[in-house]
Amino acid sequence: MLERLKAMLIHLGGNVTRRIWRLGFAARFFMAILLHSGTALRRFHLTIREIYFTGVLSLIIILVSGLFVGMVLGLQGYDTLQRYGSSEALGVLVALSLVRELGPVVAALLFASRAGSAITAEIGLMKATEQISAMEMMAVNPIARVVAPRYWAGVISMPLLAALFSAMGIFGGYLVGVQLIGVDEGSFWSQMQASVDFREDILNGFIKSCVFGTIISWIAVFEGYDAEPTAEGVSGATTRTVVTSSLAVLAADFILTALMFRGA
Repeated sequence: MLERLKAMLIHLGGNVTRRIWRLGFAARFFMAILLHSGTALRRFHLTIREIYFTGVLSLIIILVSGLFVGMVLGLQGYDTLQRYGSSEALGVLVALSLVRELGPVVAALLFASRAGSAITAEIGLMKATEQISAMEMMAVNPIARVVAPRYWAGVISMPLLAALFSAMGIFGGYLVGVQLIGVDEGSFWSQMQASVDFREDILNGFIKSCVFGTIISWIAVFEGYDAEPTAEGVSGATTRTVVTSSLAVLAADFILTALMFRGA
C-alpha cells in the first residue's frame, strides 16, 4: 500500500514538474518571438503571405458561420422579444450579442480550429522533416524566419475576422428579422445605431479579439515548434492546439468580460 502511494506521488510530482517546466518554456518562447519580431516585420512580405494563409483562407468558414449565427439570433430573439412587445428592438439584441460576445468568441474558436491547427501542423512538419534544423545549420534563425511571421499574421487576422463575423451576423439577423418575419426596417437599424456604443461595445469586442488572436497564435506556434518530430507527435500537437486554444479563449473571455463590466 505504501509503495503504491509512493509511486502515485512520484508520478503526480513528475507530471506537475513537467507541466510547470513546459509553461516556463512557453513563456521564454513567447519572449523570443517578441525579441525577433523586428526582423520578421522588416521582411513584411513574409507576414503578408501568412496573413493570406491564416486570414483570407479562413474567410469562407467565418462568413458562412457568422451568417447562420445571425439568422439563428434573429429567430430566437424575435420569439423572445415579441412576448414582451419589444420585437422592434431585434436589431439591438442581434448587434449587441454579436459585437460584445459571440463575434469575438465564436470567430476565435473557428480560427483556432482552422488556422491554429494548420499553423501547428505546418511548423511541426517542418521540424519533422528537419527543415528547421537545416535553417539553424545555415545560420538562419527559425523563430525570426518561420515562427514570428505566423504569430503576427494570426494576431493581425483575428480582429479582422471577428469584425467580418459580426457584420455578417448582423446581416443574417436583418434577413430573418426584416425580410422574413417583417420587423420594421427603420426601427431595426435606428435602434441598433442608438444603442450600440463605440467604446463600451465595439472597442471592447475589438480588445477581446486582439487578446484571443494573441493567445491562439502563441499556442499554435509553440505547439508546432515543440512537437515531437514524428507523425504521432505532430498529430498530438495539432490536437493540443485546438483543445488548449479553445479552453484558453473561453477562460480569457470570462476574465475580460468581468473586467469590462466592472470598469463600466
